[in-house]
Amino acid sequence: MSGSPFDSLPPELPVYPLHEQVIFPHMTFPLFVGREHMGIVEEALRKNHLLVILTVLAVDPITGREQYARVGTLCSISQILRFPEGGCKIMLEGRNRVRLINTRQLTPFVMASVSLIPDRENRNSIAQALMQSIIALLRVAQSLGQAMPDDVNSMVGRLDEAGQLADILAVYLNMEVKDQQRLLETLDPLERLKEVYLFLTSEIQKMQSRGQGEGEVSRKAARSQKENLLREQLKQIQNQLGEDDPQQAEIRQFRKIVENGEMPKVVRSVAEKELARLERINPSSPEYTVARTYVEYLCNMPWQRGTADVLDIDRAQRVLDEDHYDLVEIKERILEFLAVHTLKASLKGPILCLVGPPGVGKTSLGRSIARSLGRKFIRISLGGMKDEAEIRGHRRTYIGALPGRIIQEICRAGANNPVFMLDEVDKIGQDFRGDPAAALLEVLDPEQNDTFTDHYLDVPFDLSHVMFITTANVIDTVPPPLRDRMEVLRLPGYSDEEKLQIAFKYLIPKQKAENGLQAHPLEFEEDAVLKIIKDYTREAGVRGIDRKIASVCRKVAKDVARGAAAAVVISAGQVEEMLGPRRYFSDVAAEEDRIGVVTGLAWTESGGDIIFIEAAAMAGRKELILTGSLGGVMQESAKTALSYVRANHAAFGIDAKVFEHSDIHIHVPSGAIPKDGPSAGVTIAASLISLLTGRPARRNVAMTGELTLTGRILPVGGVKEKVLAARRAGVTTVLLPERNRENLKELDDQILCEMTIIPVGSMTDVMAHILIAETEHKPHLFVEHPSVLLDPRPGS
Repeated sequence: MSGSPFDSLPPELPVYPLHEQVIFPHMTFPLFVGREHMGIVEEALRKNHLLVILTVLAVDPITGREQYARVGTLCSISQILRFPEGGCKIMLEGRNRVRLINTRQLTPFVMASVSLIPDRENRNSIAQALMQSIIALLRVAQSLGQAMPDDVNSMVGRLDEAGQLADILAVYLNMEVKDQQRLLETLDPLERLKEVYLFLTSEIQKMQSRGQGEGEVSRKAARSQKENLLREQLKQIQNQLGEDDPQQAEIRQFRKIVENGEMPKVVRSVAEKELARLERINPSSPEYTVARTYVEYLCNMPWQRGTADVLDIDRAQRVLDEDHYDLVEIKERILEFLAVHTLKASLKGPILCLVGPPGVGKTSLGRSIARSLGRKFIRISLGGMKDEAEIRGHRRTYIGALPGRIIQEICRAGANNPVFMLDEVDKIGQDFRGDPAAALLEVLDPEQNDTFTDHYLDVPFDLSHVMFITTANVIDTVPPPLRDRMEVLRLPGYSDEEKLQIAFKYLIPKQKAENGLQAHPLEFEEDAVLKIIKDYTREAGVRGIDRKIASVCRKVAKDVARGAAAAVVISAGQVEEMLGPRRYFSDVAAEEDRIGVVTGLAWTESGGDIIFIEAAAMAGRKELILTGSLGGVMQESAKTALSYVRANHAAFGIDAKVFEHSDIHIHVPSGAIPKDGPSAGVTIAASLISLLTGRPARRNVAMTGELTLTGRILPVGGVKEKVLAARRAGVTTVLLPERNRENLKELDDQILCEMTIIPVGSMTDVMAHILIAETEHKPHLFVEHPSVLLDPRPGS
């Protein structure tokens, strides 16, 4: 370890702060000093020309105080050149590493107490071998483009001390300031040399990778130039041979379509601009594919191309009758459209909304309408659709942009006047991606869909010739603005007789064909099909019946495939053998008449259904308890019914004291199924009156209607569905609001003959038909002592 060249240092030396730079010992370097730092230089000249160079690591943003590195370099000023305008240039020579002890702030510079760090010499064999390796790596780096001054090269070759070589290379290898400061603070020369070796190795690898990348770029550029040259030569050869370039042939084909005059003027202008742009784009560019796809859509859209309508009303009648049983109102509406179209050539397509429970034939009816008109048929499902772009399309700024489903399907159909079915319009979703129902407003509005603009096409397309048909299970969930643009046609459920006809005319032949039984003489007895309808399905439509018939056909097909004796005629007994025990029973016929239990009728999206409303009274404090997953509307109906009964207790022979000391509990069984709707008021009131008068209610009498506080019975919807549900459940009498009398015209004569349907105008009429003969004693009532229950039975 060598000694210091200084016998002693002044107790304090001026500090010159350096930003983004580190000074090493054994180096000579110039430093330009500004006027603001001249005080440091003057103080150094008074201190034997010595000053300390410290690297600034950070600056306090609040106080502006600088944070210095703990190890710096002691330098001496060998020359000074002063400038007339102030400031100077000094030549510094690095002497020794010094360690900062403390600093003292003076205006306008810092004085510091430092201690010398003696230099360590390291000339052993390991250091010498490492120095030779570093010099060899330095030559490799220079061959790859590393710049190094000539005098430094000559100096490096003469050095025999490891620490000095590491310090010099740290400056000229463009190391970062933090790495240079770490080297300055590393006192072991061998460790500093190892750091330089690792850094130089890493730099060489980076330069080699960069050289390979540049070479690859050069090769690709040369290949691209070569491809362009070959492409031009290929064009010349193709021209001489009379052949054509595929891209150019495609562009010419597009241009021919544009010039044939089918496109509207605005669309043609856009298409010509895009074609001109397409010709300038290199076919290998990704942009070429995007532009080509857009031009292809513009050229393939049926702007003025449609199918000719078959204006034959008799033929349309036959087609509709062949495909669907009953549905008189729907068929009549289609024939009206054809009749008007026969008299008027240009006719905007209607927007029909087919509303009905599942399985009644809404979707298949769309195909029949298209077949009767001779038009192409398109169907898309809107169930769960949440993205508005599914309707309006994506803008072409998005990657992978496409037109909306409306434009895509019309382009695929190749006609501007198809029958377009939008299935499940009542199940459209909505989230942050937009509101598809709002986007459908422009599509379905006859006043504005003649200029429908898809975001992708960005040019108007005429949708007024399209016949839109929407389907829904319930119309209530369809947004009112969208509902306003549609003509609602209701498809009620089928009666058992209608299901029987549909099964023999459509379902059985279809399932025999689908299960490979065309050649097998398979027949169904009428009793067998009726057993399937009544004992194995309970629905408004025929989808479940279709599945059960398919199950029977599959079992027969299995026997035929095995070569066993297969059934030829399916009887009611064989149905039970094939399908197992019956699944449904008559809910009404299996029960007895009870007090406080009344049969009601409900209308759901799956069709009509019966519900039982039960009421019970118990000692309490005038509370009304509602259970059975009742919605807000039914809860309000229950409160209204109770208020009506309390207000008219005398008319029904109810003791008023029962309301003072008892709780009323109203329950609708099957609590796991949510229930709601404005048609249960009459049923709840009847249940309460039966409970509080102690008179059982007839189980085979069902009712529907909404009750007001004044006793008026309001009309309800879904009359046919409810009556059919009552018939399926074994109900013999149905009570309907008086104002629903006109709806009885929708019912078949056979239903009217089999069932007793009574219009009622007040609760008095209702109770006259539902309550069994009055008993001798009063009902269970609570009197002054709530804990005492009076039993109306004799002998109590």
